[in-house]
Amino acid sequence: MATINEIQDQIIEDFDLFDEWDEKYAYIIDLGKKLPGIDAKYKIEANIIKGCQSLVWMVSTYKDGKVYFEGESDAIIVKGLVALLLKVLSGQPAEDIAKSDMYFIDKIGMQQHLSMTRSNGLASMVKQMKMHAIAYQSKTV
Repeated sequence: MATINEIQDQIIEDFDLFDEWDEKYAYIIDLGKKLPGIDAKYKIEANIIKGCQSLVWMVSTYKDGKVYFEGESDAIIVKGLVALLLKVLSGQPAEDIAKSDMYFIDKIGMQQHLSMTRSNGLASMVKQMKMHAIAYQSKTV
């Protein structure tokens, strides 16, 4: 399986194929449309990511030292951002997630092209995913 950084590098390469931000947004929206939703039973207050402008639900499971995430949003562009984060972090070792540097977000120009509230929401999603990983790590030590 590819490492977090290998997956981030691939995403950066994928985004380099697009010249315009409209094309990048279309790609992100397409990723969101392809993201399988999460079961309705997980769409509860406890699974909502705080700090997001739109509703984002995130759940995780831990198996064989790796953390698997599922997520969904009620906003299509955010659902695409969730898909990108899942692509990078889901199925990775808890320790790697906890110490990961999510540099692809800056490298593809995402920070500059999101509103402040969306940008804060993206940071909240990353923080929450890392907190899940740290929690699983502490249970196995």
